[in-house]
Amino acid sequence: MPDTTTSTEPAGIESLWLALEDTDLDTAVSIVCKLRNDVCDVDCLYCFEKRKERPGGAAITREQIRKLGTLFPGRRLVIELHGGEPLTVGQDAMAEILDELAAQPAVLRVHLQTNGVKLDDSWLDLFERHYPQLSIGISLDGDEQGNSWRVGYDAQPIYPRIAAALDLLARRGRTCGVVTVVTPKVLGRAAEILDHIASFTAVNAINLVPAFDASTTTATASASRRTPASRLLQQLAITAQGPDWAITPDQYARFVLQAAGHWIAAGHHHRIKLDPVVAVIRQLNGVGGDHCHFSNLKCSHVFTAYPNDDLGSCDELPWPAAKLLPLTVVGEQQITAAQHANTLLTGGRAMMAKCLTCPYRAVCGGGCTATRWRMLKATGSDDAYCQHRARLVDGVAALLAAPGHPAGALCRTAHWRRHAVNEMADADAFLARWDNPDAPRKPARLVTSEYGNINTSGLPGIQEADDLDPLHPQWADGIEPRVKPLLDTVTGNWGAVTYDSCEGHQHTGSDAPPSPFRVGLLPRNPAEYGELAARACHAVTRAAPYLPAGLQLQLIHTDLASTATGRTHRTIEIRLVPTDGDWDTYFAGLDQGARVLIHAARHAPALDRCPCERDTP
Repeated sequence: MPDTTTSTEPAGIESLWLALEDTDLDTAVSIVCKLRNDVCDVDCLYCFEKRKERPGGAAITREQIRKLGTLFPGRRLVIELHGGEPLTVGQDAMAEILDELAAQPAVLRVHLQTNGVKLDDSWLDLFERHYPQLSIGISLDGDEQGNSWRVGYDAQPIYPRIAAALDLLARRGRTCGVVTVVTPKVLGRAAEILDHIASFTAVNAINLVPAFDASTTTATASASRRTPASRLLQQLAITAQGPDWAITPDQYARFVLQAAGHWIAAGHHHRIKLDPVVAVIRQLNGVGGDHCHFSNLKCSHVFTAYPNDDLGSCDELPWPAAKLLPLTVVGEQQITAAQHANTLLTGGRAMMAKCLTCPYRAVCGGGCTATRWRMLKATGSDDAYCQHRARLVDGVAALLAAPGHPAGALCRTAHWRRHAVNEMADADAFLARWDNPDAPRKPARLVTSEYGNINTSGLPGIQEADDLDPLHPQWADGIEPRVKPLLDTVTGNWGAVTYDSCEGHQHTGSDAPPSPFRVGLLPRNPAEYGELAARACHAVTRAAPYLPAGLQLQLIHTDLASTATGRTHRTIEIRLVPTDGDWDTYFAGLDQGARVLIHAARHAPALDRCPCERDTP
């Protein structure tokens, strides 16, 4: 755990993790109600709630639900009814709880997460009478094989009963979300799993959740004298290397990206929301969202209420370390004081400091604190967690640009980056002119300076010249010598449109930072984007081993804004950059590095898939 007792928080940490007191009353908080602690009518082998070893039995009362409305005066509440299994409270108690929630004006919405085993017409009738707008979530890990870890205490599968619950919801005209835990039982079968879940017409959302349980080394304790068959099965599944249901972050990222590609190709996106894919898309498009793994409303805005009057932070954080106060607390001030005294929360916020300089920060948002803690416990580092988050962003960015090219999402060479300023006056008109020999081409303003060509103001980094195309009579004059062979290759051999290039400049004697060697590609359409991305990956991966010391290649997914239309174009950049920020070594080897890249680009074939993609699940 990071030491938070003596260090001060770095500036900007609030962009990744907002403290409760730093948000206004319009910002809702989420309260997870563990209606009966870990009491459940089934015994899933990977259940994290039972690993907390909080003996169940007691149930949250109507009075405790009423108390929730007084904890955060003036704030809206999002309530989640969880367990164990929330339906084990019984119908009378559930009716009282829902009536109480319906009577509280602060409650924004209520969600019930159930295994579906007890769900029947009488339960649905109850929901319609007492809280008709109740949303329902069902736990379903894909098909029957995927649900192998979801068993009863007799170790028998519960999949048939879950399927029956989903069919019942469809008959009743109800929809639901599905939580799918990604385990080795579904790896390599993303399309099959997605199609199976989509076959249940009640499903309108899928949340793919990783089984990052490598740190689990002991079986869950049993309160009964006789160990249930399910716990014996669990004991057999846990080895010295961790449980058989655990996966790695990289395996999870690959599965999610495969699922995302099929989600689009099969048309499931028209009916079903797929997370975390949709959360990443929203972040990439700059519209944000309420998914705490991708926003700065993290554990300081998530609480868990238990039947014994305990109030804790997020229910995925380890217990009892996540405990804050009893439910008898009065007011938000006491709650924020308890949060600042809790080492899990202060350490979690401090853990986000490394994210401040990460290029994925704007989209990733720092991820899940609880999961990062588990990574630290399992391996001593959360680097693998961060790497898989970056891979998710890279892959989804590729899918956004070329949805008909799902293989591009699995590329390990291309990475997403957002430029602070990346604009063109009218990219649409530029694209139309590129392929039209009859389009008018006005004389261009070309100024050559020690900082490069096409530099109308003669200052480093200021590129305000007209946009040129190969049919323009001044095209050759507007291209810098070192980068010209590469532009000739990508515009000629590849047939690509380029919107930006630079031969690399050290800018000696100025305050401007050095400029790396680069070329920017502006695909005409999504199909061409996929083809160019694969071809560029081939060139980059083939050239990389032959670069001189101090240089490395980058293949970048980024955006180009058209100021005239407001439209955003997905673009590709190939860059030669210094390996360790050593610009002197970089410029000493740049001519050779450029030649290596140009040779690889000239021999890069047209491809339909990325050459760096691995075939392992």
